[in-house]
Amino acid sequence: MNYDFVFLCNRSDQVHLSARVDDVAVWMLPNRLQLNTGKTDLLWCATARRCHQLPTSALRIGSDFVNPSTSVRDLGIYFDADLSMRCHVQKTAASCFAVLRQLRSIRRSVPTSVYQTLVVALVLSRLDYGNAVVVGLPGYLYSRLQSILNAAARSIADLRRSDHITDALASFHWLKAPERVQYKLATIVYRSLNATTPRHLFSDLRRLSDMPSRRCLRSSLAHQLDVRQSLCATVVGRTFAIAGARLWNRLPPDIIACDTVPRFRRELKTFLF
Repeated sequence: MNYDFVFLCNRSDQVHLSARVDDVAVWMLPNRLQLNTGKTDLLWCATARRCHQLPTSALRIGSDFVNPSTSVRDLGIYFDADLSMRCHVQKTAASCFAVLRQLRSIRRSVPTSVYQTLVVALVLSRLDYGNAVVVGLPGYLYSRLQSILNAAARSIADLRRSDHITDALASFHWLKAPERVQYKLATIVYRSLNATTPRHLFSDLRRLSDMPSRRCLRSSLAHQLDVRQSLCATVVGRTFAIAGARLWNRLPPDIIACDTVPRFRRELKTFLF
């Protein structure tokens, strides 16, 4: 039986990680588990300026050795050592454009409605998968994701590269790349506040009305969330607890007050569109 691990840790935690790895190796033996080094990734995390200081030697797990990787894949999401998500954006763009190239070969053989359905199912589904983790990325990475939408819209509408794409996107009722990320994140926040997501997501969010020190403020009456302070805005500021709370507080009160998920999604898409 194979037992796979993905380690994401800071360089300063190397000693503590080695101790935990030894405990894992000891635990695996009596439970009849065997480490598959071919499917095990080790990722040291650091800022972009300190990535060159990361250790390159293999980490010993029992009698096996695992070499560090520059990026790891977990549930289809790629993580870089500096958590910039550049690798995930590049992999997503490559897979989406590869599918678009294959679909273009049947563009003249199927009706436009059928072709649009195929593009939405095979291309946009890849673009939207796990896109809540790319919240707060720099503009050049969002531009790369937006290029996928533009290419898909041009392929459906049979437009040239020099033609404007804004009208085509509007006719398909497609949100742009940053708005698609905000739509997914806001939906997760709404479901978390209504206890329809795992408990660990709900525990990351705090209503101002539930905090004794903030109950007297007008923001607590607007059902806003507490935005925690973060020292590292580039990474910590993109977490669900902070990015989700900031996005939720920017939504209009009538959208926040929606009583059902379908209505919330409809009003939210109209607001973002």
